Formats: sequence, structure tokens, C-alpha cells
Amino acid sequence: MRIIVTGGSGFIGTNFIRYMINKYPDYKILNIDSLTYSGNKNNLTELESNPNYEFIEEDICNVKAMDKIVQEGDIVVNFAAESHVDNSIKNPQVFIKTNVIGTHSILEAARKNKAKLFLQISTDEVYGSLNFEQAPSNETHILNPSSPYSGSKAAAEMVCMGNIRTFKQPIIITRSSNNFGPYQYPEKVIPLFLTNLFEDKKVPIYGDGKNVRDWIYVEDNCSAIDTIIHKGTPGEIYNIGGGNEISNLQLTKDILKSCEKSESSIEYVEDRLGHDLRYSLDASKTKALGWEPKHKFEEALKLTVEWYKNNKDWWEPLKK
Repeated sequence: MRIIVTGGSGFIGTNFIRYMINKYPDYKILNIDSLTYSGNKNNLTELESNPNYEFIEEDICNVKAMDKIVQEGDIVVNFAAESHVDNSIKNPQVFIKTNVIGTHSILEAARKNKAKLFLQISTDEVYGSLNFEQAPSNETHILNPSSPYSGSKAAAEMVCMGNIRTFKQPIIITRSSNNFGPYQYPEKVIPLFLTNLFEDKKVPIYGDGKNVRDWIYVEDNCSAIDTIIHKGTPGEIYNIGGGNEISNLQLTKDILKSCEKSESSIEYVEDRLGHDLRYSLDASKTKALGWEPKHKFEEALKLTVEWYKNNKDWWEPLKK
């Protein structure tokens, strides 16, 4: 079996490739990544000698290149995306290009070349904001994106849904909650806060810090995607949630405690435009396939702290 992983040099893609190669040593993995600022080829350097791993530096928006790469019977897992909400507010056009046009490009290559399955990696942010009284979002929840980022991911899903309906293309969409763990670019909240604290800098909290997110350790997300590839039904959507709803302020306090820092390290800053109050996922549909997250939040945060503490040579050049 050959699995094409787009955006495989980014955070989740890197962890997914490592997970799949360790679990399935006979699978062939092809990593396609354009190596933008958050894509790091060095994430997978030790796999370069593995005969079942191949890297191609290419932009998924290159229609001709994608058409040449995808072959009949491939499984395509599309992680490639611009994903930082703040950046989407500053420069929405880049997000539309990669997340919508890029998805369509690789999706069409998969359709024309009869790929076995196309897996579109989406986000809980497409559901928009929930209040504290609302039940977790299930897969039938109306989409109500709040930012150019989540809007572009919702649009990509609609492109996929159109291909499912019109062409009967074998496509599955996953929507996962906030991931954290090794190799996450230090613009996202957990690695940003950890690395700031290691450098004796303050950590910025938007507004009053009451906004709530559901967190999942990246390895658990990878295992869910693996389960969905092998047991999921084409044409379906699957939520992947960690079941760890935590306010940004509580998350910050947990990080401060893990780094033996006081709350004097907190700096409250102006709230983000369109800042969603709460995300929450009902992942029972994915769990019905036999998947469960293995890591408790406290354990996973400890593993993450240790990784960034022991891998300064990875993140220090990125912060500079």
C-alpha cells in the first residue's frame, strides 16, 4: 500500500508519517511538501535512508505535478494547509490559495488517477463558536466558520462533498480538535508558551482567557486517522476529539506549573478579532470504529514539555 501524505513536513504530518512507518513497516509513504516557513524537512531526516519513505518538494497547487504523482490505488491524506488563525486575519488570500485551490488540485489528481481513498484533514473550527451550555458538535452540526482560516477549511470540505455527490469519489473528512505535541511550530499556543518560558519571556493571553478549546495529543489524532483509513466509510465525516476542554487561562496555568513559573509571567493582550468562545467535539462516531485516545491530558502535556526542553536545537532557530 502507498500512502501519499501532503504537508508531511509540518506538525501533524510529521507525526503521522512517523506513526505509520513505525506501525506498518511494509507501507510506502510519499511525503509531498512545499516547505513553507512551518514545513521542516529536518523533521524526518532519519527516514531518508528508509526505502519505504520518499520526499518530494512540491506545491499541491501545481496541478500538473499532482497529476503525475498520484497513482491508481494510492491513499491520499491531505494535511497540507495554512493553519494559523492570526496569519489568516492578516493575509487571507494565502489561506484560500493553499486550503481551497490546493485541496481541489490534489483532490482532482486523486479522482482522475483513481486513488483508493482521499482523506481530507479538517478542523473543529469549521463548526464555529459554541456557548458553554451547548452540547459538543457532532458531524451533522451546521458549519459556521469565524475566521478566514476556518472559512477556507469549510470551503475545502464543500469541494470534497461536491466530488462525493457528483463523482462518487471515495473521500472521508476528519475534523479534529486542537493538536499538541512534538514538532509543532512555535507560533501555536503550547510551543509558543513553553519556549517563551524557557527563554524567561512572558506568555500572552488573549482577552480574559476564558475561551475554551478541546485538546488532543498529536499521536492520538494520528491513531484515529489510521483507524479511519482502515475502518472508516467513504463519504462520511468523523470528529476526532481529545475530550479535554480547558480554558486558555487554565491551560496557561498548567503550562506555568509544568515549567515552575509563576503567574507573573502572564501578559494579557488585546483579544483576537472574531475570537470563538468554545470548541467541543462529539467523537462517538470515531470511537464506534474502535478508537480511543490513549493519553490523558496531564501526561501528554508532560511529554510535550520534556520534548521542547530537550530539543532546543530544533525550535531555537525557528524562533530567531
